[in-house]
Amino acid sequence: MQTTPLVKRLVAAGLIAAAGFGVARFDLPGLDTARAATTATAAPAAVPPAGATSSNAAVALPNFTSLVQRFGPAVVNISVTAKQTQTAMNMGDPNSDDPLSQFFRGFPGLVAPHGGPRIVHGVGSGFIVSADGYILTNAHVVQGATEVTVKLTDRREFRAKVIGLDKKSDIAVIKIDAQSLPVVTLGNADGVQVGEWVLAIGSPFGFENSVTSGIVSAKARALPDDSYTPFIQTDVAVNPGNSGGPLFNMNGDVIGINSQIFSETGGYQGLSFAIPINIAIKVKDDLIAHGKVVRGRLGVTVQEVNQQLANSFGLPRPMGALVSEVQGDGPAANSGLKAGDVITQINDRPVERSADLPSAVAELKPGTRAHLQVWRAGKSTPIEVTIGELSDSKEVATAQPAVDHGRLGLAVRPLLPEERSQLGGASGLLVEGVSGPAQAAGVQPGDVVLAVNGTPVRSPEQLKNVVTKASSSVALLIQRQGSKLFVPIELG
Repeated sequence: MQTTPLVKRLVAAGLIAAAGFGVARFDLPGLDTARAATTATAAPAAVPPAGATSSNAAVALPNFTSLVQRFGPAVVNISVTAKQTQTAMNMGDPNSDDPLSQFFRGFPGLVAPHGGPRIVHGVGSGFIVSADGYILTNAHVVQGATEVTVKLTDRREFRAKVIGLDKKSDIAVIKIDAQSLPVVTLGNADGVQVGEWVLAIGSPFGFENSVTSGIVSAKARALPDDSYTPFIQTDVAVNPGNSGGPLFNMNGDVIGINSQIFSETGGYQGLSFAIPINIAIKVKDDLIAHGKVVRGRLGVTVQEVNQQLANSFGLPRPMGALVSEVQGDGPAANSGLKAGDVITQINDRPVERSADLPSAVAELKPGTRAHLQVWRAGKSTPIEVTIGELSDSKEVATAQPAVDHGRLGLAVRPLLPEERSQLGGASGLLVEGVSGPAQAAGVQPGDVVLAVNGTPVRSPEQLKNVVTKASSSVALLIQRQGSKLFVPIELG
């Protein structure tokens, strides 16, 4: 029996509507999980009543009322206005909620007629971090906005200024002209425990100051296109419009910023992701002080180590970040790092998974010395490297959207050694996710991108560079189930 694979998409938890009719814009792909029942041991509200002496007595669930009463007024509703060109709308996109797009679903590849910009309205959330009006939210909530309005719980409204935004972390800082505002307490995400109760406040689908709760499902989750953010995964109900809202622990401390969900429908299905507040604080401070975010750079491409790779390299177990490519002009190349090295530690921080390395390097100041432990030739070897600076990290309100592999709509990774063997030693990039122009052209997950406009590609960075230099279209050489074909794509 033939089955139809489910399409899972990662969704930015923001809500955007076009003037005249509703449009939900969902950026990426997901899954479903069951809510786990647990008890909170740290919060007084979760402690069983004093009279409950029987061992069979039900354990009381946490009471969030005092937390909401105290910190709810510091959570704000954010409304944005922006201009969107109709030519950018893919009218054949089967995942669009646009009525015109639904009309064109029977005609793949068609696009909207040329026309002028249309006005779109977005809804998101945020929270006040200083009494004089600084507010944290998601970058995707305010990116490209021509007008940002903040509404408080007492129904006062303020026009906000975007101080700066950082797309790599999806963090933005905005400010309103007000004083003596209620503020949240910023916590420490490093102490978050899997299984503890957490609470979200935001504006799902525009329903202001809605409160939802759940537990921490996992820590340090790596998501496609978010290699610099070790997300906190929860089962808190988060929906479009919750973007930028706070995630509280039972002490009332903000430990994260709700940002994305995994969903097959565009709505909450049990998997939501928050940016750790530690990352957000650094980004906030950099944006306010310098107008940009400074990150460290190592100059390598890494991948996860599975059991087969651990066996191949003689590791006692799967661990570390396997270096698949060393950039010729980067700090790693100057320090002697090689493809095939497995980085297991940076300074005092162990690198258990490949996702641990980018965020650890990004936190380091350019010019500092870092001590690496590298597994090479069956033994651990110390290597010192001088950290460089990651470029293109500055994002401000007036900046034009950066041109990147989003023009293509592909999520790719380098082939593993065993995958290259199956392809006869060919080098290329495995397609793991497809959207936008690539999806419209017929590229599928599982395809292998061998070349772009005749240039062989072996790394995501190389693909990005080729696409960035292209004007309006590219031709991908794809290998699919033993056959090769060129796929022309009109870039977004």
